[in-house]
This record gives sequence, C-alpha cells and structure tokens, in this order.
Amino acid sequence: MAIIQDALALESKGQRDDAIKKLGRWLESKGKKPPKEGRLASFHLARMLLQLGRPGDASAHLSKALTLYKKDTELLNLSGIAAKRLRKWSEAIEFFDAAYKSDKSATAAIANKTLLLVELRRSDEAIESALIFKAADPKDSSAERFLGNAYLQKGQLQEALIHFNAAVHLNPKDVAAWIDRIKADSDFERHDEAIKAVEAAVKALPNEHRLIEARIMVYRRAGRFKEAENYLLSQLEEKPDDDWAHFQLAETIARFDRERGNKHYLRAVELKPDNAIYWMNYANSLDRSRYGVEADHIQAGYEAVIKALTLGPLPSRFVRMARNILVRMGRFDIVKTLGSFRDLGRGWANESLHDALHYHLARVETDEDRYEILEQHRIWGNIELAKTKLNPLPKPALIKGRDKIRLGIMSSDLRHHPVSYFAMPLFDFIDRNKFEVYCYSWCRHDPDPIQNYIASRVDHFRWHKAIADRDAAELIANDKLDMLFELGSSTDMNKLEVMAWTPAPLTASWLGYPHSAGLESIDYILVDPFINPPDPALLIERPFEMPKSWVAMGRLGFNEAEEILPVIPSARKGYITFGTANNPYKYSPKVLSTWARVLKEVPGSKFLFVRPEAGAAAFREFMTKAFVDEGVAADRILFESVRGKHMRYYNEMDISLDTFPQTGGTTTCESIFMGVPVITLVGTAFFERLSYSNLSNAGLGDLAAFTFDDYVKKAVTLAQDTKRRTYLRSALRRQIKERPLGQPERFAKDFYDLVAKTVHEAR
Repeated sequence: MAIIQDALALESKGQRDDAIKKLGRWLESKGKKPPKEGRLASFHLARMLLQLGRPGDASAHLSKALTLYKKDTELLNLSGIAAKRLRKWSEAIEFFDAAYKSDKSATAAIANKTLLLVELRRSDEAIESALIFKAADPKDSSAERFLGNAYLQKGQLQEALIHFNAAVHLNPKDVAAWIDRIKADSDFERHDEAIKAVEAAVKALPNEHRLIEARIMVYRRAGRFKEAENYLLSQLEEKPDDDWAHFQLAETIARFDRERGNKHYLRAVELKPDNAIYWMNYANSLDRSRYGVEADHIQAGYEAVIKALTLGPLPSRFVRMARNILVRMGRFDIVKTLGSFRDLGRGWANESLHDALHYHLARVETDEDRYEILEQHRIWGNIELAKTKLNPLPKPALIKGRDKIRLGIMSSDLRHHPVSYFAMPLFDFIDRNKFEVYCYSWCRHDPDPIQNYIASRVDHFRWHKAIADRDAAELIANDKLDMLFELGSSTDMNKLEVMAWTPAPLTASWLGYPHSAGLESIDYILVDPFINPPDPALLIERPFEMPKSWVAMGRLGFNEAEEILPVIPSARKGYITFGTANNPYKYSPKVLSTWARVLKEVPGSKFLFVRPEAGAAAFREFMTKAFVDEGVAADRILFESVRGKHMRYYNEMDISLDTFPQTGGTTTCESIFMGVPVITLVGTAFFERLSYSNLSNAGLGDLAAFTFDDYVKKAVTLAQDTKRRTYLRSALRRQIKERPLGQPERFAKDFYDLVAKTVHEAR
C-alpha cells in the first residue's frame, strides 16, 4: 500500500500530475499481473485523471484495468463517468448498469445513471431509474430530487413538487434539492411560492451562499430588481470584499446601468480570478457595453473569454456566450472545439436559451442543418408551452360586433432601434377607421423621442420596465385584442415567452427574428413572396403573406439628409472597394474565404469592414489573417470602427458583399439607400432570403445569386460595370421610392388590409 499512500500524499500537496506519473510507472512495472494493490492504484489513477479534466486518458487507463478487474464496481462506475464526460451517453449508461449489477449495495452507479438520464431529458427512463435508486437507498434525498426533475421535464409540476418536498424533508441540508424546489416554482412563474420556498431554505441553511443566490435569482425573475439590489448593497456594507456579492450586484444592475455593473464585475474577477463564471458574465456584459469607447470593451470582453477558457470546461450556457464573442472576433479555430451544431443547439434549446439559437442560424451549412435548427426551435417552444399549462391564462376569444379591430404590437424596441425603422410606417399611417392600436414595451431604458412619438400615435402604449412573463401576458389579455404581433423575439429586453400564453385570439411574429420562433401557439409569421421558404416545412407558423414586401423603408431609419457623394469610390481612389457593415456573428470561414475569392478576382480591390469591432485589435488581426490565408495581402483590408453614425462610410464602398447563410436585413436596406449595390446569396430558409426580398422589392433582384460561383461572378461583373455603379449611386434612392420597398404608406395599407381580412375571416 506504500505506493498508494505516496501518491495520495503527493495529491494532498497539489502535485496531482506527479502522483499520476508515480502510479502509472508502478502499474507499468508490474505488467499484466500486478499485486492486490493494483486495483486500488488503478482506481486512484483514473480518479485523478478525471479530476484534471482528462476523461480520454482516464477512459483508456480504465479500459486496460477492466481487463484485469472485469466486474469491479468502482472501476466500472468511473468508466461511466469518463464516458459521460466524453459525451458517449449510451456507453456511460452501460457502464453504470454494469457497476450496479456487480454490487447492488453500491448505489453511486445507479445515482450517476439517473442523473445522466435527467440531464439527457429522458424523463421516463429517469423515473424508472430513480425508483430503483430510491428502493436501494430510501434515505438518500438525491433519488427524490431526481424524480422531481424528471416529472418537471414531463410538465407535471405538482408531482415534481411532492418529490422536491420529500427530498428536503429527508435531508434539510440538501442544498441542491432546495434549489430545484425553488427553481421549479420560479420557472413556472409562481413567484410568490418561489419566494416562500427560498425564505424557508435560507432559514434552514442561513449561511449557504447558493441559497442566498437563489433568493436573488427569484427576486430578479419576479421583476423585483430593487429588492435584490438593496439586499446585495447591505451585504457589501458588511463585507466590501465579498466577490460573490459584487458579482450578483453586477448581475442585478448591469441590464439597467452597464457602466456601474461592469465595475462590480471587474471587482469580482479581481477578488476571484480563478472563477470562470465571473469572467464569462463580465465578458458578456462588456460585449453589450456602449458607453465610452466600444471597441475597448469588445477587446476586453474577448480577452475575458480567453481567460475563462484557460480555467476549464464551461457549462453550455457559457459556451453560448464564449462562442458568440469568439465568432465576433473571427476565432473560428476555437469555436469548432466547443461542440457540434446539433449538440450545442439542442442543449441550448433544452435549457431555454432561445437567444443562443438566433446566433446559431449563421452556423447552418447543409439542408440537414436547416431542418435541425427548426427542430431545436420547436424543442424550446414545447418546453415553454409546457410551463404555461401549469399556470394557464383563460384562452381569449374573438369578440364579435366591435366596430374596430384591436391590434396589439409587442416589442421593447419601439424606440430608436432598427425594429422601429421598419415598424414606423404602421404608426405613421394607422387606419383609424378600422383599428385601435395597442403597444407593449418592456424596455428598461427611459423613453426616447421615438418611443414618445409612437405612444402619441397609438391608442394605448403599455410600458413596464420590470414585469414577469405571465404578468405581461395577463396584461395583454386584459386588453381583449383581436390580434397580437410580437416584433422582438428573444433579443435583449423582449419577452417572446409571453406568446406561449396565447394572450390574444390571433397571434403573429414579424420583423425582429428571421426564423420561426418555435412556439406552436403563434399562428402566423409575416412573409412576402420572396422570403417565404419554398418548402413550407421550414416554418412552424403559417405564412402571413404580404402581397409585395414584408418591410418598407420608413422615414426614421432612412433620412434624406444622409449625403451621397456624387463620385463613386473607384473613380476617386483608383480601385474597387468591397465592404460590409453586417454583424460579425454572421461571419464564417466560408463567408470570409468567399469574400477573399472576390478580391482575388478583382486586381487591386480592397475590403472595408464598417463595424464597432473594427477598433478591436483581435478583430483586425483575425479578419486580416482570414484574407491573408487565402492569398490576399494585408494592406488590402480596411477598417472603420463606428456604431450608429456609419451611414456616411457607404460613400467609401463601391459594392457591399452580403453575409450568408444569414443575410443582411437592415444593412442591405441601408446600403442600397446610400446608392451602394449589394450582392447576396439566396438559400432556402427564411433567414437566407431577407436580402433577396429587399433587393427584389427595390428593382435589384438580378444581384441575388443562388450558388457560390454565381455570387463571385456577380460581384466581379458589377465591379467591372462602372457605368451601372455610377448610375445606381445617383439614381438608387429614386428607384427605391418607385418600388414596394420604398413605399411605406402602401406597405401600411397592405398590412392593415391583411390583418382586417384575417380577423374578419376568423370571426
């Protein structure tokens, strides 16, 4: 036993690598017939490898060990843990089953199997396994907790609560059971019950930080942000260097005051620099920061992600944050190591991280991916619908006999925001003879002039900075609408989940999200003949098809005061400038290599990035590298770091190159409004057809390509056509006004006529 004692002594001193080497050399020296200590040495070696985050090495070692100790329970159980960490789910379950079969008095294996089934959302199997675990060890509260989670996945809240309560009764110090109990109520919008549960938990375990954190979470979920803030401030008065309190205060206030929130995030990582979760939330907040020099925040956010990744594997929700920021910087080499398209998307859907699916759209590559991401949205939607069934609202009905149709428009972006650029025609040209218009906003910022204008135009403007999802749905339902449009989906401050409660008899999505939201409770999605996918199976909702265009360029975002320089850039500079103002989350190695291919076909041409990220050193480095790797010299890549006042930089572009598969929407309209033609690649899904619609409805449909080769060819041909580019620079605004994209009043009439027709048919 001396060798094992020596190894454990090394481990206790923090020298785990040395301990592993010592055990490995000893086992190797003993050959195929080690002494009786060999089994224990193998166990500790595998355990240490797993603790170091080396499941592959642990699995290889355990495979050899099991040839000698075929039915050893502990080695089989460790093999299951290693397989689980390698995401080999079936293999892990087989090992756990074998371990439990070899010794039914050792319940660790059946517990591990049950937990894995819960995590995989295989709820029926999880219940069966948990019952076996419970019978084997009726005093272990974990079995009751696993049962609660499995029933929760099935949408059976009351049954779940019975088991969570049983878990905390068996073991009042089981923090995980208390947290699951609290989260169940909170997830199902039972905020009063959740607060009662958290207070009982804190009373039972007054010094348990995880429960205090749960209290803060419940306050925030209930919209009681000020109570959460005041509690945390009192904590910091007593302990000013409490990293947890700084972090939670940042989480509470950053959405309202980004600069103040970032100061507390920074203090948290200074106090606890080895906490990856602190670093990731700090990175996410920096990525959203608009005060001061934005590019500096972007760079700092990227560096925070790199730091977090050095601290070990991240939970999936933080993989989402990391992936988004890394894509923004062009670090596709790291992104590809984070997980597969299917596994990441389904993981996020099962965790109700709908906003992660938005950014996932740009990672679609194949037809299989297109249907897969639709299924991921549907998984998310079904989970949200299950929640509402446990705390439902009365189903609204259309009211017959009213003179006017009550139309609702829900968006937290009814302010100075691109959504309002395209929604504004509906407020400028309301058909007051037929409609009463209600607006709903959950924006956390104070009203700006645009919000005030919209509020002055509509019959009712309901604005609530902090309101729970179900409460928001009930607020809308009380207005007894005929039809409700949601415009924001899962983007910041919006409440897509409200639509799961069906707060109006007819519901539809439009504008804010380029894909089916995922909720089968939403009846329609607004499309036009160009955006409508050729395969109806690529939408969950029914198409609500406008006769011409799904948007129109209203006066708000497309101001004639934006000056177009009369001479095209190539005539002024002596070379063609391609460029983009599209968000980098839409970039991919294929996009960048295709853009580089265009530059190689047009000698002397350059590429201009007009983005806030352009001031960040990492963005400049990796964007340039992508072109250089394709044979394009670094001095042909140009950068302008700007947000908000970027329109004038279109005067420096000859041709915009669109992203794909997720194409531009607002950026395409801005580009052509400034006289800069756009080359786009058309795909089959909704999000691959936005620019196709915009260009077709502006008389530029010939600039839409349907293959990669045609995309490059059209870009090169247009670069060579100086006459056409010169004409478009001066005439495109006028041309747009003569087409559906530039006729906001016509668009508004078509919209209100279509709504009226739909409501009357439903009545």
